Amino acid sequence: MNASTLPRRHALGALAAALAVAGLGFGSAPTAHAQTRPTTLRIGFQKYGTLTLLKARGDLDRRLAAQGISVRWTEFPAGPQLLEGLNVGSVDFGTVGEAPPIFAQAAGADLVYVANQPPGPAGEAIIVPKDSALRSVADLKGRKVALNKGSNVHYLLVKALEKAGLRYTDVQTVFLPPADARAAFERGSVDAWVIWDPFLAAAERQIGARQLADGTGLVSNHQFYLAARPYAEQHPQVIAAIVEELARLDGWAESNPAAVAALLAPQIGLDVAITEQAARRFAYGVRAITPEVAAEQQKIADAFHALRLIPKPIRIADALPRARTTAAAPATGAAR
Repeated sequence: MNASTLPRRHALGALAAALAVAGLGFGSAPTAHAQTRPTTLRIGFQKYGTLTLLKARGDLDRRLAAQGISVRWTEFPAGPQLLEGLNVGSVDFGTVGEAPPIFAQAAGADLVYVANQPPGPAGEAIIVPKDSALRSVADLKGRKVALNKGSNVHYLLVKALEKAGLRYTDVQTVFLPPADARAAFERGSVDAWVIWDPFLAAAERQIGARQLADGTGLVSNHQFYLAARPYAEQHPQVIAAIVEELARLDGWAESNPAAVAALLAPQIGLDVAITEQAARRFAYGVRAITPEVAAEQQKIADAFHALRLIPKPIRIADALPRARTTAAAPATGAAR
């Protein structure tokens, strides 16, 4: 499990300071855009991570209820679907992996990066059935590989193939959401599946799926917290409250994977052993977006454009809080 690089007793204060620089400081006075208090906060979540744990514990709901704000939680099968909800105005805030915000930004979504978790490369992998003859990523040439298009594992597949000396076009990609991909994987309709926790842990423990490679040494696999930009700019105190509660919860969750599993298992419909395996691979320690993390995202965006997976070049800087855009790493190869 990855720990925060900051000592725990200083992490929350450092995050608060960083968010203040970004114009999202804890307890700050309302901005010119934030003259009204929302009555409802709509959060999109998936079957993983601290945000799902926050829902289970109810800490945020209680905090915002005292301010007259209710929280509406909506589950999505994967990041691209969640950000589509954000783009059409049905979600105000959510968490996804590295690739979904890039695809969403390329599609014109008005989103803003709020914070991220540390790298968690072991939380996603390319897997094959336990009795598969495939033994390495190089063996995937000409094979059918299932994945959720535009999800965090999309970049893992790109980098794993590159390391194995293969091109992205050397495999037959089959784009399926997790539930459909699992069914195709079990039927033998695809040769491999690129997937993240807890679906990864479930496939390993329930059907003996075997890893060809995880993200270690290939990708960071950051988890990002994003908001609809209009909502973030109009209600910065609400966004800051979410991140503060996530940071407090991370401090507890990092040291208590068994308790995390017991709390999350009924929420995500998996048994405790599977949930704990996934929880131990998650990276805890929420933090504000840094120029280095923004630069990593830009590399992914540039790679996707080069592969024609997104229709136009994008600047990650354009999706950062406005006060931080000048500090972001310049877009490499992207239009200005």
